[in-house]
Amino acid sequence: MIGKVIIDASNARLGRLASHASKQALLGNEVVIVNCNAAVITGNKRTTIEDYKVSRQRGGSSLNGPHFPQSSERLVKRTIRGMLSYKQGRGLSAFKRIKCYSGMPSEYEGKAKPFAAQKPTLSKTIGLGELSKEI
Repeated sequence: MIGKVIIDASNARLGRLASHASKQALLGNEVVIVNCNAAVITGNKRTTIEDYKVSRQRGGSSLNGPHFPQSSERLVKRTIRGMLSYKQGRGLSAFKRIKCYSGMPSEYEGKAKPFAAQKPTLSKTIGLGELSKEI
């Protein structure tokens, strides 16, 4: 293990956050993402909610998958998993090095750095906390 990267996901775009975290995990760093409920997805709120509802309903109760999470920290981890080859050795070990939290745990108070790629966005966004309540 090379080091530990602690990322504050407040107002960070989900895709950019996930690609950065997956790259850091593939490089051998342990990645901790805090405040996952404050990350945002750009786009129209209504269509984003509908897309995630369709993804959740696709598995159904009697089928064996795909299982799609509802909580914000699990949504972030699922998005990161899509950017890794998690069924092979290198991707699986990288995926195990990623931890996601919806709030700010006490052990990471003051240590988390804001995500570098976050910029004020002028487009429509929906927060992951709001999205997880809707789906």
